[in-house]
Amino acid sequence: MTTSTRVERGARTTAAKKTTKTTRRATTTRANAGSNTKNARFALLFDCDGVIVETEELHRLAYNGAFEAFDLKIDGEGVEWVVKYYDVLQNTVGGGKPKMRWHFNEDKKAWPTSTMFAEAPSSDADRDALIDALQDKKTEIYKKIVEEVAVARPGVLALMDEAIADPSIAVGICSAATKAGFEKVVNSVVGVERLSKLDVLMAGDDVTRKKPDPLIYNLARDKVGLPASKCLVVEDSIVGLRAAVGADMACLITPCGSNIGADFMGEGASKVVNDLGAVKLAMLFPEGAETPAFDGL
Repeated sequence: MTTSTRVERGARTTAAKKTTKTTRRATTTRANAGSNTKNARFALLFDCDGVIVETEELHRLAYNGAFEAFDLKIDGEGVEWVVKYYDVLQNTVGGGKPKMRWHFNEDKKAWPTSTMFAEAPSSDADRDALIDALQDKKTEIYKKIVEEVAVARPGVLALMDEAIADPSIAVGICSAATKAGFEKVVNSVVGVERLSKLDVLMAGDDVTRKKPDPLIYNLARDKVGLPASKCLVVEDSIVGLRAAVGADMACLITPCGSNIGADFMGEGASKVVNDLGAVKLAMLFPEGAETPAFDGL
């Protein structure tokens, strides 16, 4: 299997490659001079992967490309994450490195041989080195795929623009993805001009504990200077929902990929909406409301 010839599950393989490159990179964990934070009554915080862009299959292909590049084998068999397995993994563990560690430690209960280690690594230092190298290679492959096929999910950028234009709403993106991959996605899909107007921009590297731990949303809350009751998170997965619920924030779920059909309401979601194009800012933050609402959804 090669990452350059096959993109499954609805990714737009016919999307044209961009002819110009964005040279200015997103800067995470900043609040901008023109932000809404000072006057904000509410905060609207978006996850990235799955909410802004359907990246699940793109990530899977990139992981498998990295595994192939390092010739990973367990008991002589190549390591590959098939769609069904990755669907489960995606809803079990947040973040790339934790996913790989979970796969080897918890699922396979064995570490692979590779071009780095002829014998399976047994020390924490060697295992960390392998995971770091795999993650770097995965990110390299992922960035190339994103450049070719990534597009925003319908409605998400319109909702983001509506919130950015409202001085009473602070707006942020909080992702569990590594900074390099995250920045590639947001620069390519969200765009530098829009990013410059956000109040919070955080990647997985900016926190010591990844989703489902609520730390990233707790830090975002602190940055916008609002209580959790005034914050609304937009997520697509059980892992992300648990992070939002753990931060005591309302959570609007817009499922995609393997997440469709999950018991989001049973896990504490405030509302599940399949099409963000049907969501308007006034539905979420009605005039006079003290907390986020879901009028008409």
